[in-house]
Amino acid sequence: MSGNLKFEVIARCHVTKARAGVLNFPKAVVETPVFMPVGTQGTLKGILTEQLKDLGYNLLLSNTYHLGHRPDSGGFQMVSLSKLMNISEEGVHFISPHTKEEMLLSPERSIEIQNSLGADIIMQLDDVVPSLTVGPRVEEAMYRSIRWLDRCIAANRRPNEQNLFPIVQGGLDPTLRIKSAQEICQRDCPGYAVGGLSGGEDKNQFWRMVSISGDNLPDCKPRYLMGVGFAVDLLRFGRALIPGGSLNLKKAKYSTDFKSIQEGCDCYTCKTFTRSYLCCVAIMLMKEIRQSIMEQRFDTFVKDTLKLHYPKEDYPTWLANSMQSVGIKL
Repeated sequence: MSGNLKFEVIARCHVTKARAGVLNFPKAVVETPVFMPVGTQGTLKGILTEQLKDLGYNLLLSNTYHLGHRPDSGGFQMVSLSKLMNISEEGVHFISPHTKEEMLLSPERSIEIQNSLGADIIMQLDDVVPSLTVGPRVEEAMYRSIRWLDRCIAANRRPNEQNLFPIVQGGLDPTLRIKSAQEICQRDCPGYAVGGLSGGEDKNQFWRMVSISGDNLPDCKPRYLMGVGFAVDLLRFGRALIPGGSLNLKKAKYSTDFKSIQEGCDCYTCKTFTRSYLCCVAIMLMKEIRQSIMEQRFDTFVKDTLKLHYPKEDYPTWLANSMQSVGIKL
């Protein structure tokens, strides 16, 4: 498959599977690993474009369903809007929560919208089921996602300008995950995504499925782990992530706390505001991760960072297991 994305791995951790790389687009260069903030309808709430530029940030995640219906490939909306939709081989039939009109999001329509948006990276439409789903529905969704991938590839009218990423599915079934990865790799796409996780499954199941999926993807291509993060705690419950842990900004004691969110941080938010909204920490963290990989000290960085979050070193079992699987003993 064609595409204008060039990916180069420039450093590898000598202990773990971590990589530092560069995504080269015709109009932008993105260093990896990288955090992608979500601008569902094409913009980040509470952040100015100038602020993102000041942070050296140039990669944003948007959503095909919302941008196509109200001026992401749309797959995850099959979970988040599940009460308003039904699915068939043709595609996903949504009832708009805004107008109550019916909308068919087929693989072809998803790609048509993304071609119009002109995104550098576009995603296949996949059949997404909640991560805790078991039984025949998981296998059905995995194979349907592969069929839909082929329809997305055929429908892409800008293959030399936009880079279509397929998505590994298969729920919590290792065999299905491996099969999905093997199938989509036969299409030789510019990059690959791992989806269908971070939806309430046990943490031990989560990291194992991520590991299995990644182990079966090409080492020379970029990988996009979809939907990870502590969205409920960080966003809905007013938490700000800082290097030493997190701040629950809804606590009364912060109502009169006029210190910056993170002392010594030179980002616009920390220089201008007190303990309020913080987006740059995730970006700073990814930069520090990248630098540690480049300097061959990623394993030490991980240990030091985790000690900040767990000063008594009382690590959860799933965390210790996941670290041990990549050669880091806590």
